[in-house]
Amino acid sequence: MPPGLHLVATPIGNLDDITLRALATLRRADIVACEDTRVTRRLLQAFAIATPMIAYHDHNAARILPALMRRLEGGEIVALVSDAGTPLVSDPGYRLVRAAIEAGVAVTALPGASATLAALVVSGLPTDRFLFAGFVPPRQAARRAALAELAPVPATLVFFEAPRRLAATLADMVATLGAREAAVARELTKLHEEVRRGTLAALAGHYREAAPPKGEAVIVIGPPAKAAAVDDAALEQLLRSALALMSVRDAVAAVSGETGIARRIVYRRAVAIAGDKAAG
Repeated sequence: MPPGLHLVATPIGNLDDITLRALATLRRADIVACEDTRVTRRLLQAFAIATPMIAYHDHNAARILPALMRRLEGGEIVALVSDAGTPLVSDPGYRLVRAAIEAGVAVTALPGASATLAALVVSGLPTDRFLFAGFVPPRQAARRAALAELAPVPATLVFFEAPRRLAATLADMVATLGAREAAVARELTKLHEEVRRGTLAALAGHYREAAPPKGEAVIVIGPPAKAAAVDDAALEQLLRSALALMSVRDAVAAVSGETGIARRIVYRRAVAIAGDKAAG
């Protein structure tokens, strides 16, 4: 195995999901850089791997990255893993990859578990074009603004979300993205794996009534429907419904994305409706 930085995908749930190539790399590496040494220790101990570990995460990346680069430039093998799944998806690993590339160090990916792709392929939604958007902002105003920007994207959307915010996020997705097919996948590849499919509204209703689920969730949302002819009366009704829940900017983005009508046209009508409400 050549020296360099090796990005090793680790199991999301079942240890059986790890590949033989990943195990060989972890055994031969000089050091394993991981998000949480307690989590990775369980993996290494399960396969009798004695490679030393070093924690590398958002809070210590600036301090640990130079030490890892010295090892890489010295010809060592560094295995980078995440707590679960493929490294660099919503973790600070990309900074190390960029530094390694700039230093001329070889970078190799060892594919394996990915919550993003696992949720996408079991959702039953289109897979030919998708956008992974990570976590949406935790505060409602910023969350709705971010979702409004994504509303017109002609692709399946994939998000991560924490269990305590799942119900609120789904409600904002209904308000911002409109009527779409969706799926919520959680505890993927684990004992209590669950995939719930339906409309965004139905899913929002279920998680509003249920207790916050265990484990981080992956939300998969189908692309916007192809634009159908929308007359002035229908456009006004859509805008009034949207404006009752969100700002003019967000309402314009949502309605434009849902109908395919140019934003400038939707904006002019939204401003007129908002003005009528203010005058009334």
